[in-house]
Amino acid sequence: MDRLFVPLASLFGASVDQVKLITYLLVSYPLGTLFIHIPSNRPELRHLFSTAITLLLFFPVLRLYGAFFQLLGGSLATYYLAQYVHGPKKKCPGLSSRLVAMGHLIVNHVIRDIYKYGPYETLEITGPQMVLTMKLTTFAWNVYDARQPLADLDKWQTAKRITDFPTLLEFVGYSFYFPGIIVGPYLDYAEYMDLINETKFKNLVLKGKGGRNVPSGRKRAAYRKMLAGLVYLGVFVGFSSSWNYSISLTPWFVQQSLLFRIAVYQLCGVVERTKYYAIWTLTEGASILTGLGFTGISASGDTLWTGAANVDVLNIEFPSNFKIFFDSWNMKANVWLRECVYKRVTPKGKKPGFRSSMITFMTSAFWHGIASSYYLSFLTAGFITTIARLARKNIRPILLPAPGSPPSLAKRAYDVLGTIVTVLLINYASAPHMLLDVEASFATWARLGFYGHIIIGGGLAFFYSGGTKFFRRVQAKHAAAAAAAGGMTPVQEKQFMVPPTLDQIVPPPGDR
Repeated sequence: MDRLFVPLASLFGASVDQVKLITYLLVSYPLGTLFIHIPSNRPELRHLFSTAITLLLFFPVLRLYGAFFQLLGGSLATYYLAQYVHGPKKKCPGLSSRLVAMGHLIVNHVIRDIYKYGPYETLEITGPQMVLTMKLTTFAWNVYDARQPLADLDKWQTAKRITDFPTLLEFVGYSFYFPGIIVGPYLDYAEYMDLINETKFKNLVLKGKGGRNVPSGRKRAAYRKMLAGLVYLGVFVGFSSSWNYSISLTPWFVQQSLLFRIAVYQLCGVVERTKYYAIWTLTEGASILTGLGFTGISASGDTLWTGAANVDVLNIEFPSNFKIFFDSWNMKANVWLRECVYKRVTPKGKKPGFRSSMITFMTSAFWHGIASSYYLSFLTAGFITTIARLARKNIRPILLPAPGSPPSLAKRAYDVLGTIVTVLLINYASAPHMLLDVEASFATWARLGFYGHIIIGGGLAFFYSGGTKFFRRVQAKHAAAAAAAGGMTPVQEKQFMVPPTLDQIVPPPGDR
């Protein structure tokens, strides 16, 4: 079958596996249309169809026989762990599954590193296994949550808990959902069963053609995503050979001024990211055609299909703060990290803090691979998150306008500066992740004047050497002024977040 792909690979200057990946994503569009035409009252046929397409992909197309059976074995391990690991103390199947799934993934990351497989240049087990690891660990936690008192669960955990344990066919269909098997989108079991049974569509007044449950607008949304994905792919193919992060290692780059080098690197970051925009947008469109991603009906009556999105490009390229960027990049993985790592490592009754953030970033690094450069990126990102949180907590409340008032000039300037700094730090922290070499990463940072470390170090030094106390005093003055002017609204109280004084906690004797 490689004879079909070799000419295309030569034409576009890509690897055969890269051409196979894009071809599979495009073929998933008509397959998605076939999938949704299988009656929802025959769910077993939908499970079998999805699994059969995945089998065809792994066997005759990719010839990854061993990889498929490894993925199947990992899925069955989670299935039986989740079903049977619940002793008298309700031992957590989520933790057991995470250890098994992540351990298996790390072993394959080691093998990938030994053979020096480049990301997406050679399709091997780790790509689909990363997606499957998210699905399996989420499934196990959802089963665990179903065994806990409802009072102990938050909104997401309550909505996603699995009270009826699935059949083996249902679980295999979930594990091998065909549009997202290689690069996502990751989805939880409740979403998958909603897709299979068309639960979200059954009570809609607005029906599709022929009175079907599936509302109209699905194809339009999906093919718009396909067009956008192909545009991103065209940008990457056209410019990535010249404008990429490794430009920092060329003699030409060294000869330029520092400011010019920094500016060029921001442009390279945009081009590098179009690769991810392309594959995630293409797979989003294919998923929409199966019926995934429906989020409701707009005020104008149009159907909305944003639930399968993995990237929000505008918020990635123009984020006002690091949290917005992080929430907009690989969005489904962020849901997994938040719900299955960040919240789970935080002790009950306590708010997540620096420890929870760093464990989450390190988990993300291990999930991506074992290259030491990954840890440079994620460790740096952890510190960026810390200073971003400090700025948001201490500076932003002072600049927020009163409810109903337009933003002040200072607030607008703060937002613009926040966007500039965030973009600079994103491209700085991303360099090791893309270069995949520690020595090259430090050489790149040196040629960029270590500007990211200067911003991070300066921010931490400022806030921890008195900046936080200074802004808290300013917040207290604003709160006092607002109170003197007629009291603060609940919104203003939330904005300032001023801690109570000792007199407010323990009033003087005369006021008791």
